[in-house]
Amino acid sequence: MALDLLLIGLAVTLFPLPVMAFVVVLASPRGVRKGLVFILAWVACLVLVITLVLLLTGGEPPEPRSPPSVAALWASLVLGVGLVGYGLYRWRRVRSGAIAPKAAEKTSATAHEGASLWSAAVLAVLLQPWGMVGAAAATVVQANLSDAGSVVALAAFCLVATSSLLVMELSMVLAPERSAGALMGLHGWLRRHKEPAVIGVCLALGLWLVSRGLYQLAG
Repeated sequence: MALDLLLIGLAVTLFPLPVMAFVVVLASPRGVRKGLVFILAWVACLVLVITLVLLLTGGEPPEPRSPPSVAALWASLVLGVGLVGYGLYRWRRVRSGAIAPKAAEKTSATAHEGASLWSAAVLAVLLQPWGMVGAAAATVVQANLSDAGSVVALAAFCLVATSSLLVMELSMVLAPERSAGALMGLHGWLRRHKEPAVIGVCLALGLWLVSRGLYQLAG
């Protein structure tokens, strides 16, 4: 479970769309404060999903091969297939030239125009990669709250999934002038390479989930 959550957390934190929007949020007036609200809403979503799963399982993993355990494996497998399919869909659209190059700029402009703290929170919820979070939820079914290792794994997942946002937020707090230019440079790079990044993250995580799900269902 710990390895799966770590890989999912890495995919979440590296997914370019929320990172791009967060950079623009930081660059807006009162950006540091809005960035903090964005992060709090982001973490709240992760914690809420984990809490709901733990409430359903009672904090104890289901027995192997029991209906809840098998259902969780199938859910993870289906989400993996969905991520692979989405990655291939984006790849085909890039190959055909169907994806507009200014799509990322539109998202960034929306983030910049949202001047309120509430809009930053809403943006964090909307840009959460829910397919990946769903895969994490299917994995959390195996968590055992009486085991310290499981608790550490859950906390590590939330930290890893938020790490890119935390690094950017802290950089703006500690060195705002130097960090502003670096973050806008990052935004420009992601805008030019957004599609390969989205495709790569979705395919990598999706293939891992599919292979793991098939192996565990067949085992």
